[in-house]
Amino acid sequence: MKPIYLSISPTLGELHWDGAPDDALLASQLAWMEMIQAEYSQQLLEVRQGFTALSIRWKRSDSQLLLQSELSKHQPPPKELPSRIWEVPVCYDPHNGRDLADLALRHRMSINQLIELHSAQTYRLHFFGFLPGFMYLNGLPPQLHTPRKAIPDRKVEAGSVAIGGGQTGIYPQESPGGWHLIGRTPLQPFDPRRNPPVWATPGDRIKFEPIDRETLEVHLQNPPIPKAK
Repeated sequence: MKPIYLSISPTLGELHWDGAPDDALLASQLAWMEMIQAEYSQQLLEVRQGFTALSIRWKRSDSQLLLQSELSKHQPPPKELPSRIWEVPVCYDPHNGRDLADLALRHRMSINQLIELHSAQTYRLHFFGFLPGFMYLNGLPPQLHTPRKAIPDRKVEAGSVAIGGGQTGIYPQESPGGWHLIGRTPLQPFDPRRNPPVWATPGDRIKFEPIDRETLEVHLQNPPIPKAK
């Protein structure tokens, strides 16, 4: 799965893949990112990942031209994706996910059906963005795809689990946000005191496990250590 290169400015370009995000595209992306960071490390300022692209900032315009001229010779084999599955406890209720009831009504299902549908999936972590530690997860069932809010919330609590467009995610810290809130986890996706500050890496998978409000309150006082299997 070979990308095309798009020059956006003299020192900014993008490797772009056609097609929808999936495991095969992610495996190719990770391989290209690793190769570029190794082969062109002295010329790079930054490489940022999206669902179907790598954004590359160069120190000099001739470095971008160099990659373009050498693109055809590079054929990095796809990376093997990790087998780790992180279990993320979530309290799904209107108290901790204020949009849960409205979202269920919007999709013509009961709250329990929405919870079962959301928590039955295993999601693939593609990249981090928006906020430090904010995971962009692929795998949301089409029945739950929901356009982002026209007017974002001014305040979203840390640990809020939400749906936006065709993705689901966890707000790692208190912030404004335009996704629909359906629950909350006591886990901390991002902690600058940890090394590394995030416990998951791109390619890992995430599984949401429903918990009740009492369990959430206990764990908020003493956040559990993330577990992978």
